Amino acid sequence: MSKSAYLVLEDGSAYKGQAFGGHTSSHGEVVFNTSMTGYQEMITDPSYAGQIVIATYPLIGNYGINLENSESDKVHVAGFVVRELSHQFSHGSSTQSLEEFLAFHNVPGISGVDTRSITRKLRTVGVMMGIISDESPEAALVRLLKLPKYEDMKLVEQVGTKRQFDWDRSTSTNSGPLILVTDCGVKYNILRILRAKNCKVMVVPSSLSASELLDMKPDGIVLSPGPGDPSLLDYVTGQTKELLGRIPIMGICLGHQILARALGGNTFKLKFGHRGANHPVLDTRTRRVYITAQNHGYAVDAESLPVGTQISYLNLNDNTVEGLLDLTLSILTIQYHSEASPGPQDNEHLFDEFLTMVRNFR
Repeated sequence: MSKSAYLVLEDGSAYKGQAFGGHTSSHGEVVFNTSMTGYQEMITDPSYAGQIVIATYPLIGNYGINLENSESDKVHVAGFVVRELSHQFSHGSSTQSLEEFLAFHNVPGISGVDTRSITRKLRTVGVMMGIISDESPEAALVRLLKLPKYEDMKLVEQVGTKRQFDWDRSTSTNSGPLILVTDCGVKYNILRILRAKNCKVMVVPSSLSASELLDMKPDGIVLSPGPGDPSLLDYVTGQTKELLGRIPIMGICLGHQILARALGGNTFKLKFGHRGANHPVLDTRTRRVYITAQNHGYAVDAESLPVGTQISYLNLNDNTVEGLLDLTLSILTIQYHSEASPGPQDNEHLFDEFLTMVRNFR
């Protein structure tokens, strides 16, 4: 018999459902993802640290968990909210259920709630803090209002590596360019793709200075995705500013925002963010439209960008900046996820575009 639990939002609204996964309470910013598949990649994406994620697709868990598809070594979501949880899974490669996976990582989930209603609320009033708890809604709300806000959490420090490491060093025979990936919350598929393209891939802490990065003699640097407010990452922005023009840099999602700030631009928080696998993005150079995977709650202010910085991609839903290009500084950025996971693989060509920039540098 499942135990009852509540999802309580900071405005006092409460949603009763059945607890599953970890036997604990957890709070975070409540957001929604519209992907139809890919729940495993979602919950292991470090960019979701500090957030309770609502899956808008109504049936979740039916194909179980395959450990090879994780995007990190742990579950990063603060909680997971679903309409209907499948307790059985049928995929031949799966080794455990979603419920077992969350329980192993001690992350709470709640099922049987009206995810459509919650999503409509968040789209109307904006994202807000919430808590998953088996307490009464009144008691849970009192506790929630005393807990830290998402904007105040230094999440990159929690999810990023503290030591540098080679990606799959034991079997790597790659002889291509050395690419440093600054880890603000990197997803494994970024590393998989770079390695598949014959790169030597080194993951490094986001705290390294510009001189420490250059001393490693890389051919290029990738600023990874990650969680939280980019305005809290002045130390990363500062070292990135020192690198401008000295080495090719690709920024993905949070990395895109950091590069924009290093160029002198500003960022702002979106009302409810972009999280899903079907966001249309326009290439302003070719006028071609790509369908993209996205997961972010902040965006770059187009009006704040310096003269000479080209907006290379625009979101066709709300016209927000989705990419920047500066050939004189050898910079390429995208707000969306070129590595997908989950989502369409239409945008892997951007890694090739960056590696061409690396080969042609100076």
